[in-house]
Amino acid sequence: MGRVIPPDPELSPRRAARAEAERLATAALAVQSASPAEGSPAEAAEPAEAAGPTRRELRAGASTSSGIRALAATRGLPLAARRRRAGLLAVAVAVVVAGAVAIGAAATAGGRDEGEAAEVAATTTVVEGPPAVPAEGLPVPQLAAVAATATPCDDPAFTAALASGDDAAAIAAAGGGGAFRAAVASGIAPCVSLSDPNREWVVVNKQRPLDPVDYRAGDLVMPENVRALEESALRARAAGALTEMVRAASDAGAGEIGYLSAFRSYSTQQSTYAGRVSVGGVEEADRESARAGYSEHQTGLAVDIVPCNGSCATLDDVAASAQGAWVRDHAWEFGFITRYAEGRESVSGYEPEAWHLRYIGPELARAYHEGGYTTLEEFFGLPAAPTY
Repeated sequence: MGRVIPPDPELSPRRAARAEAERLATAALAVQSASPAEGSPAEAAEPAEAAGPTRRELRAGASTSSGIRALAATRGLPLAARRRRAGLLAVAVAVVVAGAVAIGAAATAGGRDEGEAAEVAATTTVVEGPPAVPAEGLPVPQLAAVAATATPCDDPAFTAALASGDDAAAIAAAGGGGAFRAAVASGIAPCVSLSDPNREWVVVNKQRPLDPVDYRAGDLVMPENVRALEESALRARAAGALTEMVRAASDAGAGEIGYLSAFRSYSTQQSTYAGRVSVGGVEEADRESARAGYSEHQTGLAVDIVPCNGSCATLDDVAASAQGAWVRDHAWEFGFITRYAEGRESVSGYEPEAWHLRYIGPELARAYHEGGYTTLEEFFGLPAAPTY
């Protein structure tokens, strides 16, 4: 056999098959031309009586009508000539059949390739590019203006009340105690300072010392018509509120309310705290007494009440007294809250003190009471302050 030439990759499958068929035909003719010619010794050796085609010739030529006609045309020819023509015919038929098979295979392969290509195309996600920009250009989005959240600090009436030092007017301008608390606790009222010792809403605890540390209020007065066990004043509004509360409790039949201590200076608080340390140590003192600069008494807004029935009892007697019960229910109506409630030491930092009242003003005290709060830290959204 001759060398097999691979098909040209530039040819289509059908043309490649046709070229392969022509190559096979050329090779067959070359083989036939190498066979013995007519009249050669090989031809003379054939028996003269074989006048018809052999079974092999019939099989080779029976596949086409032209093959049959070609075999019939060999009658009367010498045996060798007939065999040579039959051989040529068989080779030609084989070439044709091979070409047809090759073309069919190529067509099948092409169809299979096309089918596979179609399947791949069907399962392949085509990523399209960006849409064409219309001639008039891209549309410009229309953004609706959204008003910024209103805060008390944007209200001239509120800021004016703050600037004048009128806490009650500022709370009213904010929409009342609940609205004021919500604005401060949420952080949308940065103009309100919970550290300003001049404000009724100031928060002092073990993590929030007074600033300055030796602060002293400038409007301290003694409450009128209230029994004081020591000379101790309150800020003017707190003093007036205490007078009203004591009178209301008496009118309600709860008994007389007096007080032991209200404002304490920085130096007085130093002495008070040191006395507690000398008795029970630092840890015990920190649970029941504030260090100087960290005491609510220094603000002039805190007062320690006692029940009085002719004579006055002690601080420890308040919780179980009629006066103590009345205060728990009604003190908020006059702007006072019980600052250190039962079970809240982990937040406030102090043991419960039924006697320690803190003035925050009637509007904030109402919001505190109605909201069910038990510490100022929670009321204003501040972190707990159990330790220094």
